[in-house]
Amino acid sequence: MTKRDSMASKSDQELSKLLVETKNSLRTERFAAAGARPKDSNAPQKLRKTIARIVTEQHARKAKAAHA
Repeated sequence: MTKRDSMASKSDQELSKLLVETKNSLRTERFAAAGARPKDSNAPQKLRKTIARIVTEQHARKAKAAHA
């Protein structure tokens, strides 16, 4: 799981790439959970939190750029 501190140290391109990868992982987890019992039942929740952290950091950067 990626914490907010490490999100701030990533570039915009890295955040975008991480967002796409995390969304793909979440999609994979959802479809895998439909067929059988998942190994980690909290994985989708962890992935959603990571997505929220990424989007929050991107929004904060856009807001900071708008004020500058």
